[in-house]
Amino acid sequence: MTVHGNDERSPVGRAVGSTAGRSAIVVAVFVVALWGIEVVDVVAGNALDQWGIHPRDGADAVRGIALAPLLHGGWEHLAANSVPALILGFLGLIAGAGRFLLATAIIWLVSGVGVWVTGGSNTVVIGLSGVLFGWMTYLAVRGLFTRKPLDIIVGVTLMVLYGGMLWGVLPGQPGVSWQAHLWGAVGGLIAAALLGRRARGKSGPGNSREVGAIAS
Repeated sequence: MTVHGNDERSPVGRAVGSTAGRSAIVVAVFVVALWGIEVVDVVAGNALDQWGIHPRDGADAVRGIALAPLLHGGWEHLAANSVPALILGFLGLIAGAGRFLLATAIIWLVSGVGVWVTGGSNTVVIGLSGVLFGWMTYLAVRGLFTRKPLDIIVGVTLMVLYGGMLWGVLPGQPGVSWQAHLWGAVGGLIAAALLGRRARGKSGPGNSREVGAIAS
C-alpha cells in the first residue's frame, strides 16, 4: 500500500511549483531582461540599436537576426510590446514549453530572414513585434493542426480579443516594419503546422499523452 503524504508547501510555493507558476516566472524573467537591455542601450547612447537588422547588408546579418527582437527604440516601444509578450508567452509556455520554445526559434528565424530580404533600404529594424505576431499566429491556428479542444478554444479566444492586430502585416504606419509583422506571422503559421501535426501524431493511438510542463 502506498501512503501519499500531505503537501506541506505554502500556497505560494505550490503556485510557483505548478506549470502555470513556472510559465509565469519564465516569461516575466524574459520581459525583465528586455527592460534591462534597454537600460544598457540608453546608458550607451542607443548604440545597441545599430545591432538590429540592416536589410540586405551581409556584414552583420546573423547578428542582426539574432539580436533585433531584443532591442527596442525607446521605453514607449518596449512598453507596447511588454504586455503582449507576457500574455502570449504565458499562454504558449503553459501548453508545453519545449514545443513553444521550438516554435519561437522558427518564428525568430523566419521573421529575421524575411525582414533582412524584404525590409526597407537604409533602415535598421529592431523590436519584438515580429516575434509577437508569430506567437499570436501560432497560438491562434495551432488547434487546426493539433485538433485538441483546448488549443482550439485558446485560438478562437485570441482571435476574438486580439485578431485585429493581424492587420499589422499590411503596410501602414510610417516607421513600423510591417515586414517584421508579416514574416513573424508566416513563421507562426509554419511553426503551428510543423509542431501541431507532430503533437497530434504523438497523442494518437498507442502513444502516451504529452503533458505540457515548463521543463519539457
